[in-house]
Amino acid sequence: MESLKILALSGSLRKASYNTAAINALKALAPSYVEIVVGGIGDLPLFNPDRENEVIPSLEKLKNTLGESSGLILATPEYAHGISGPLKNALNWLVSGVEFPHKPIMLINTSPRASHAQESLKEILITMSGRIVERANVSVPLLNSELDSEGIAKNEEIANELRAGLSEFCSEIETQKLNARVN
Repeated sequence: MESLKILALSGSLRKASYNTAAINALKALAPSYVEIVVGGIGDLPLFNPDRENEVIPSLEKLKNTLGESSGLILATPEYAHGISGPLKNALNWLVSGVEFPHKPIMLINTSPRASHAQESLKEILITMSGRIVERANVSVPLLNSELDSEGIAKNEEIANELRAGLSEFCSEIETQKLNARVN
């Protein structure tokens, strides 16, 4: 397989976030041909369409990294049956850009009982013309586990789920690239 660069974003700004820990564990578990770049959304200003033509360094970095990536991995907590405010803010900034449409997307859910945010996120991503790779989506029970990224990577069951999801995701990206070359 050729090397792949994939952007991963956590919807949580907490230091001890399970979503961030899952992304960092996935980065550690990724095969050598997959570079997972963990992006940041905490420095983005609140979305304001009047500012879309401004140069905002944190937004430029996010857009450039997304544009250079073959896919996007998202993990978000659920707050009041919705996705986190920081992730929604980031997606609002990306909605009018050319970097996002048709990008393959893998979702990580760290609390399987939290289904509302996942469904809400899917609706937002489909509206934005993202391509959710359903068979790559992973739901792992991290809530109250007290596992950090190292503990997640060492937990055989959770690590296997993350690896399997990433494998499906990379396979879909490769298939999409092959189809694009043929057409």
